[in-house]
Amino acid sequence: MRKTFTFLLTAALLLALCACAGNTPANIEGNGSTTATDEISVTDETSQETEISEPSVSAEPETEQDAEEVTPDVETTPETDTDTENKKVLVVVFSATGTTKGVAEKIAKIENADIYEIKAAQEYTSADLNWNDSSSRSTKEQNDPSSRPEIGSERISLEGYETIYIGFPIWWGEEPRIMDTFVESYDFDGITMIPFCTSSSSGIGRSGKNLEEKAKSGNWLDGKRFPGSVSESDLESWIDGLNR
Repeated sequence: MRKTFTFLLTAALLLALCACAGNTPANIEGNGSTTATDEISVTDETSQETEISEPSVSAEPETEQDAEEVTPDVETTPETDTDTENKKVLVVVFSATGTTKGVAEKIAKIENADIYEIKAAQEYTSADLNWNDSSSRSTKEQNDPSSRPEIGSERISLEGYETIYIGFPIWWGEEPRIMDTFVESYDFDGITMIPFCTSSSSGIGRSGKNLEEKAKSGNWLDGKRFPGSVSESDLESWIDGLNR
């Protein structure tokens, strides 16, 4: 009986020793396993942070692209220059009574041109235009080739114009002296100049040549005289026949 009890006690002790020996390696391996897991988790988080940071680097080129798209808005100024270049024809006119202005408006309509009216700083009255009065203003001006009546209308820019019709009435067989004031005040280089005039009977005479000599610039064509009642069709035929 004692031998049996001793055997059972010995067996129980051996089992207890084996159980203790098995628990220790298991705990060490579990700690190691936990450490490995933590390292993997940290590595993954680091990798994820790197991927998030990379788009922030690529954001700079997007900013540069946005800046390039704004550039065309800055370069829209040439459109203003294009509008100026489309103004090819100008009609310049001096008309003390309105007769020559009526012809000028017809020419401008045919040519789709702009009109610039030369106005005297001191307007001409009916008495000023009395050619029967030797002391009238216009008579005195026409008898003095050096007379240069002042222009009251604002200056005009001739930039962009290729052709200019220049109209006036005939006073005492020539252009009014205010026309000399005008042509001596501008540079007509590169512009075709086409004189025209109105009168009851007198032709254009030397008026066109006088203006050319005083202007000293521009390509001047021979001018033509018209009655104030000239029709648009007659003016159109004359314009079509010009050698420009």
